[in-house]
Amino acid sequence: MDNLYAGAVDRTLTDEQLAAKAREGDTAAMEELYLRYRQPVFRIVYRSTRNADEAEDIVQDVFLKAFERLHTFREQSRFSTWLMRIALNLCTDRARMRQRRQELLEREAEHKLAWCHPDAPDPMETTQQNAFHEAFYTALSQLPEHHRQLIILRDLEEMDYEAIAQILGTSVGAVKLRVMRARRAFKAKLEPLLRAIGEIE
Repeated sequence: MDNLYAGAVDRTLTDEQLAAKAREGDTAAMEELYLRYRQPVFRIVYRSTRNADEAEDIVQDVFLKAFERLHTFREQSRFSTWLMRIALNLCTDRARMRQRRQELLEREAEHKLAWCHPDAPDPMETTQQNAFHEAFYTALSQLPEHHRQLIILRDLEEMDYEAIAQILGTSVGAVKLRVMRARRAFKAKLEPLLRAIGEIE
């Protein structure tokens, strides 16, 4: 994607002005939008996937899908909000696919290894590293995707409630309620891990 476009564009243009030019086929405008938002999109996607290669793939998909769908972009919302919504939707799709694959692999593994160690502890419990960072992201990965996204947007990206509401297409009040529920679910996942590594009693 980095070498896909050529030419120059006025970098003082707003995102929405660039989007209008890109909608007309201006590749320099597309490149400028890509350069402006590649890192913010990657950061959010990586925090959701925790896999750099997969995050890079999703980022490419986000921009390809965005440029394919520019005709659907309406300026009632900001371009960045519209783009982040596409990124979150693709993360959700990938998470569902990963979950289905993981369930199939776990069922196959359980079937093959049941005779060996029927009382073996949960692999997640035996591979925890004694570090807060690992416990944090382990707990985050265990959350449902809709909770994980809220923790990423609000607590890691530190977005305000208004921006999150725009991205999710809902009210600020609804976002505050969802964030509260997500934090409660996250706390329930994190505390046992912190207790296990001696971070809390």
